[in-house]
Amino acid sequence: MDTNEDKSLEEAKLPTEEEQKKEETIEAKEDVEKEETTETVKEEGEIKGVEEEKEEAAEEVGEETPKEVAPAEAEEEEEEEKAEEKKREEAPEEEIVEERIYTIPLNRAWISPRKKRTPRAVRIVRSFVQKHMKIETGVKTEEEEEEAGRLVISDEVNKKLWSRGIEKPPRKIRVRAVKDKEGTVTLYLAEGD
Repeated sequence: MDTNEDKSLEEAKLPTEEEQKKEETIEAKEDVEKEETTETVKEEGEIKGVEEEKEEAAEEVGEETPKEVAPAEAEEEEEEEKAEEKKREEAPEEEIVEERIYTIPLNRAWISPRKKRTPRAVRIVRSFVQKHMKIETGVKTEEEEEEAGRLVISDEVNKKLWSRGIEKPPRKIRVRAVKDKEGTVTLYLAEGD
């Protein structure tokens, strides 16, 4: 019996030693992180203090001093500016011709069978906007199709319609319809919804 008790005691000690080692490494990592954060806070405080002193001295003399920016911050600002310029070049601003907010009643969708309600609600939204925003529909030649507008339902509107599943669409929905110069109407959720 003594050998069994000795084995169980040895087995019990091993995991605790491993756990202690893990805890020590975790504590060491936390200490290093704390030191790093305190050092950066101190450095930032010192930099701010130096900048404030320079500004005060310049105010006394009546001169304006340019604010010094750390090299890393300057690079980040330049990268952000370049990214904004690329966005402007890639996606030119669409000229909004018309913008309206509608509350579309979807009570007719509830008349249909349970498993067909939300698809019907989507069709109701589509037909409502086509009527009220005067989107031309029907079969046309290739040239007229380019001129004719089209309807784009945004992902947020679609998610709102399908939020409670196929059986329980919302009773009504507020949307913002935006028509651009090409005749494309895009539906967004109205603000506050």
